[in-house]
This record gives sequence, structure tokens and C-alpha cells, in this order.
Amino acid sequence: MCTPCCITQLACCCGSAACSCCCNCCPKIKQSTGTRFMYALYFLLVTIICVIMMSPTVEEALRHNIPFYSELCLKLNAGENCKTLVGYSAVYKMCFGMACFFLFFSIFTIRVNNSTGCRAAVHNGFWLIKFIVLVACCAGGFFLPEEETFLEVWRYVGALGGFFFLLIQLMLLVEFAHRWNTNWNSGVKYNRLWYAALAFVTLTLFSAAVGALVFMGLFYTHPEACLLNKIFLGINGSLCFVVSLLAISPCIQKLQPTSGLLQPGVISLYVMYLTFSAFSSKPKEMLEINGVNTTVCVFSFNSGSESDKKIVTGLGTALLFACVLYSCLTSTTRRSSAALRVCRNSDFYMLLMSLTCICHFLLCFSDDYDEEKTGSGQNVVYDEREGTIYSYAYFHFVFFLGSLYVMMTATNWFHYDDHKIEKLLDGSWSVFWIKMVSCWVCLILYMWTLVAPMVCPKRFEA
Repeated sequence: MCTPCCITQLACCCGSAACSCCCNCCPKIKQSTGTRFMYALYFLLVTIICVIMMSPTVEEALRHNIPFYSELCLKLNAGENCKTLVGYSAVYKMCFGMACFFLFFSIFTIRVNNSTGCRAAVHNGFWLIKFIVLVACCAGGFFLPEEETFLEVWRYVGALGGFFFLLIQLMLLVEFAHRWNTNWNSGVKYNRLWYAALAFVTLTLFSAAVGALVFMGLFYTHPEACLLNKIFLGINGSLCFVVSLLAISPCIQKLQPTSGLLQPGVISLYVMYLTFSAFSSKPKEMLEINGVNTTVCVFSFNSGSESDKKIVTGLGTALLFACVLYSCLTSTTRRSSAALRVCRNSDFYMLLMSLTCICHFLLCFSDDYDEEKTGSGQNVVYDEREGTIYSYAYFHFVFFLGSLYVMMTATNWFHYDDHKIEKLLDGSWSVFWIKMVSCWVCLILYMWTLVAPMVCPKRFEA
């Protein structure tokens, strides 16, 4: 059993065969799913290394637990205590290598329409060779000349790429809201209970959004301080109310009969979350109360001990990068990538997104495709011989943008000096403004999907 499995894995690492598990009791897996899982694994691996590079805690642990650590660093020409392998500059170089890797494959796989060509074979196989190439790209970043110039230029490239990645995330959210509403409205034709489900979820979403608004009004404002919090909380709350009224207005209902309160409920809750996240990311404000400097406009989630802070930071970091992976993977299906483009049909504003995209990413089951019987391992369904399930080039390009977003997030955007990954959830003005602007961009995108048929009626004629 071991010999056939080893041969299969060797063909996966050094040939064009699809990757699969050695255990034959595992359910069959699609080639397209296995390929995306492997690239996500590469992405996650480099991300973990970047987190380690930004963590003085890990650096100190390595220094105390690895024998001859200082001597080893000097032999590697990594400076005293491997200073060149830690900090924001090291993260920039690592992410530069990862971004170059995904950008190369984005260009390499342009116009690949099925999995039978040689370029598709490289995309779906040769995993060991591609891993070596990825390691070489990341290592090569540490040997670039003119380091100061590179870091300065690359910082602005990363900021631009991170902005576009955030934009894709927001467009996918709007797409998700429209698709959810469309799916559940279509179910009403067959079962009136969908009305009850639609009303219950809508009520829950708006209740959560209003609850978040009240919560922030209580804990993130102060009569004598936090003026920005008061202004932006009022603005964002008012805009959510406006888009909710707009969604059910007669002029919108005439052109979009399925438009209702579910979509603005999703958008409002997400905007409240972003607002809360922005307030939490803002530097703390101090106010003298009874002769004592007191931190105001904050909510204590824990007792403030070091162990609690490490747990909160760890969970926040894991959640952040899980969202990055989710956005990279779900934005690259044919349906999602098509929805990000302007199309000349009446359904442009109904951006399409399947509610089962996570299941599609994990283990997909099908009997409609050619299947390889591996004998001793997991069976692989070759589902892309007739046509690709997702755009290879767009898939790699989103991961390229995701690499830049991870780089900027791990180094605290433009407040990178002396930043540590343990301070990821601490405040900085750059993170505050990025999240606040994201609120407004999300609302503008949703409002545009509502008013676009009125502004450009000919473009949306059936």
C-alpha cells in the first residue's frame, strides 16, 4: 500500500498529477479543489513566517532555545542575532517574493481554458518544484540592492495593492447580499415559509446593527472627548438608514422588484462592524478626570493581563488571515470574477455569489467528471478537462493582491517603525482611516447597485 502511495505523491510533487491523500477511505476530491488548497497552503505558510518575523517573543524564544544562535546568525550573514531576518523590512522582502511568485503565475496562466495543456499541467502539478521556486523567490528578496529605495517604493506598491484587495472584498460583500436576497426570494414561489425566514433574518440583522450602534454610543463616546467617534458614528448610522429606505423606495422597487431589506441589513451590520473595528484601532484618548489621566472611549474585553492580551491578539490574527484566505479563494470562481466586471445585461447590479462557496472550496463531490482510481489513495475527479472551473490567471492575481494586503496589515500599514505582531490589535491612525473609508466605499458600492438602472436605463434594458 505504501509503495503506490509514494509513487502517487512523487507524481504530484514532480509531475502533473493532482494531489490527493494516501488514505483511500477519504472521499474523492476534485482536481480544481486540490489545486486551490495547495496554493492556499503555500500562502498560509509564508504568512505564518511573516508573523514570526514580526514577533519579538518568537525571536527571543529562538535566541534562548537554539544552541549557538548568535554564531549561526553570523555564519548566515544575517547580522547580530539575525536582525536582518526580523522586523518590517524582512516581512516586506518575504512578501515581495510571494507576490512575484503569484504575479508570475498570473501572467503564465492567462487564457488557459482547460486542464489538458502544458501550462495547466504546471498550474495543477509539480508542487515540489513550485515550492522550491517560492522559497527561492522569498530568499531572493533578501539580496536586493538599494534596500532603502526598495523598501520605500515597495511600501507604496503594497498600499495600492492592499487597497484593491479591500475593494474586491467589499464588492464580494455586496455581491453576497444581492445573491442571498435573490435566492430566498426565488424560494417564495415554491414555499411561503421563505417569507418567514426572510423576515426573521432581516429582523436579526437590523437588530444586531442597531445593537452595535447603541453599544458604540455607550462605550466609544464621551461627553468631553472622542469627537471623531461621535461624528463618524452619526454619519455611518445615518447612511445605513438612508440606504435602507432607498432599497424599499418605489422608484427602486419598480426597476428591482426583489430589492428588499435583507441586503441593506447585511450592509448595515458590516458597516457597524467596520466602524467598531475602526474605533478599536484608533489610538487611545486620555482625559483628566478628578486629577487622574484616564483612558476614555474604550471597552475592556479582558482584565488586561499579558496572557489575556496574547490570547486576544492570537485570535484576532488568526481571524484576520482566515478572512484573507476566504476572500482570495471565493473571489476567484467564474461566477464571482464575472460579477466583478461590468456586463451589458439587466442583472449587472445583481452581483452573483453562491452561498455554498465555502463548501465548494472544501471537498466537492461529483459523478459527472472523469475519475482516476489511484488504487491505494484518495480518488481524484478531473473536472477541468472540458473547461476550467475558475480563472487561473485571476486566481493568482487575487493571491498577488492578498500578499500585498498581508504585508501591509502585518506591518501596521504606514506605522511600521517598531511595530510588533503582538500590537496588531493596538491603535494606529492609518488603520483607523483605512477601515473608516472602507465603510463609505461599501455603502457607495451598494447605493450604486440600486441607482445604476435609473442613471443608465439603456445599459440595463432586458
